[in-house]
Amino acid sequence: MENRDFVITSLQPWDIEIGSTIKNTAMEISRHNRVLYINTPLDITAWRNRSARINAHRVAAMQGREPRVRQVNDNMWVVDCPFMVLPVSKLPWNWLFDIVNRYNNRRIGKYLQGVIKEFAVKDFIHLIDTDIYRSQYLKMWLNPAVTVYYCRDFVIGDKYWLRHGRREEDKLARKADVVLANSTYFAERFRTLNANTYPIETGVNLSVYDASKHYDVPEDIKGIKRPVVGYMGTVNSTRLDIPLLEQLAMRCPQWSFVFVGPEDDVFKASRLHSMGNVHFLGRKETGEVPAYVDAFDVCINPQLVNDVTIGNYPLKADEYLAMGKPMVATVTHTMRDVFGDYTHLATGCDEYVSALEQALAEVGDEQLRSRRIAFAHTHSWENSVKKIYKIIENYESKR
Repeated sequence: MENRDFVITSLQPWDIEIGSTIKNTAMEISRHNRVLYINTPLDITAWRNRSARINAHRVAAMQGREPRVRQVNDNMWVVDCPFMVLPVSKLPWNWLFDIVNRYNNRRIGKYLQGVIKEFAVKDFIHLIDTDIYRSQYLKMWLNPAVTVYYCRDFVIGDKYWLRHGRREEDKLARKADVVLANSTYFAERFRTLNANTYPIETGVNLSVYDASKHYDVPEDIKGIKRPVVGYMGTVNSTRLDIPLLEQLAMRCPQWSFVFVGPEDDVFKASRLHSMGNVHFLGRKETGEVPAYVDAFDVCINPQLVNDVTIGNYPLKADEYLAMGKPMVATVTHTMRDVFGDYTHLATGCDEYVSALEQALAEVGDEQLRSRRIAFAHTHSWENSVKKIYKIIENYESKR
């Protein structure tokens, strides 16, 4: 697919500090198509946190200190909304929520009509990335050629969405022309709402996670005793199993457990910080992360199994494998269906210890390393976006 226009409305602000599936998808689409990436407007809750890096440009654009449209490359622009929307998540009644949410959508829609006219956007594809509330009625205001709802995560399991999320996501899935889900688990649910539902694997940034490069060992990991069992990403207590990690660290003092990424408050208060073989190295810039993964002996993804994680697609699995690393992860739907032949899967402390021993025994096996890298390369962003193009083209050909 080439020379089409895409408008992307996402739950994820462009200025997020960690790796992002939708940002990488947008960048890949922009190689051959024009893309307008719409930053979610702030509401009063986000405004209270306006000094955060993730909100800084949106605040500046609202105040006229920064342009409302930023050009990212020859084919892509990020658009900031110069206004706030009303908060809706805590509204107690469905009828009141619908009134306020329609008002928000109308305001966003009217603004985007002007942006679309300014850029002479025509016959465009509207890709809605998990933006359940603020994109609910945009199809009516923007009149795209194709509306695609892309569910990348079980966001409605978060408390922010508990009151209205399920109802609104179901509505959005029904009215979309195409639904994409980043796992077969999610696709099963959405297919009951929309027959044009397709599972789509996400991608890995192979220019960043490149096992052929030489990486210097970062200074803050040099002195840590080997073998190193490492995790990289947001260290979040709603997704990672703290009791399991505590058990592993106590049971296996001969291994060093290293976490690279920002922690939430629950992790900061956990017993892990008092254990001599557990090390938290904090947030790193995206370009720094591969050197840390390269320094790990074995990579882990010790997820809690809950509604939020059971069907999600762990992008870090592709990133670990792209670096050729042995990996141990908790059994989930996607880990079993997609990554089962290339990783060690476990449940509970005993299985984790056994799986980690097997993974450590594979360190230095070049044949297995090459096999992991080759598999990860099938999940490039180029391949991921090609699948999206094919699904959209098939839909348009049948209309």
